[in-house]
Amino acid sequence: MSNNINFSKLQATGNDFVVFYTSEFDKSYPALAVKLCNRHFGVGADGVLLAMPSAKADIRMVVLNADGSEAQACGNGIRALARFAIDKGLVTTVDNMLTIETKTCVSTVKLNCGKDMKEKNLAMEVSMGKPFLNPANIPVDVNKGLGEVINLLTAKYPVSVEEIQMGLAFVGMGNPHAVYFQDDPVCDFPLSRIGSQVEILPLFPQKVNFEVVRIVNEKEIDVRIWERGVGETLACGSGACAAAVAAILLDKVQGPNLKVNVLGGTLNIRWDGEGEVFLSGPATFVFDGTIDINNLS
Repeated sequence: MSNNINFSKLQATGNDFVVFYTSEFDKSYPALAVKLCNRHFGVGADGVLLAMPSAKADIRMVVLNADGSEAQACGNGIRALARFAIDKGLVTTVDNMLTIETKTCVSTVKLNCGKDMKEKNLAMEVSMGKPFLNPANIPVDVNKGLGEVINLLTAKYPVSVEEIQMGLAFVGMGNPHAVYFQDDPVCDFPLSRIGSQVEILPLFPQKVNFEVVRIVNEKEIDVRIWERGVGETLACGSGACAAAVAAILLDKVQGPNLKVNVLGGTLNIRWDGEGEVFLSGPATFVFDGTIDINNLS
């Protein structure tokens, strides 16, 4: 690996990433991701996206969280990587479509841009796959024989952290998610304190992303997100999808189209209750740069 890395900074609804192209994965990348994501001594980001060649799709994406761990899925990252790949001429779109290989599946990205690929906020729709509801597939370490989690969670799965009693819904969207619905504004929830504890509960063998959700109306929800390996983020694509899926299945909203307000803006989720979940939102180029990795602390 060269000492100098050419990278781009992109953000998707406030979820920001350092993105660069590499022909192969280097074992030093997880440690490098920690340094690059540091907001005081590095570039600063929620994660690092590696754009790589793919035998299955137009391009491959590897997602490294701010702590160096690898994420299975990242809806905002897919949009950011698609924008990067288009801007850098790494892919050629057909009918404003491209495919991206992730750790869990091949996602189709539809660009909603007409003929202008260089729009400042390039909007696109991403196929996020079908949600997992079975505990073993999420994964959630509950007792065997309980069936699909959503059936269990009609009464909600009880979890207590400090003084807060929560009933959690569990959804797998590539990443594992725990969703908590409350009547109070999401800004009132002590996420900075509680999120880190929920993430590492023994209930979650691979840790968990944690979403706090308030129903605004039958077509709209507010969400705050704690991402495993990152902390609180302004947005999380798979988290927005998980919150929407849980809200629809628990009859808290009316699908298939749902507006999801996150701290970084608004995402739109489309789900018919059975098939794939579709995530729509913008991806924005911030700046290009070159960094000498020897200068990173």
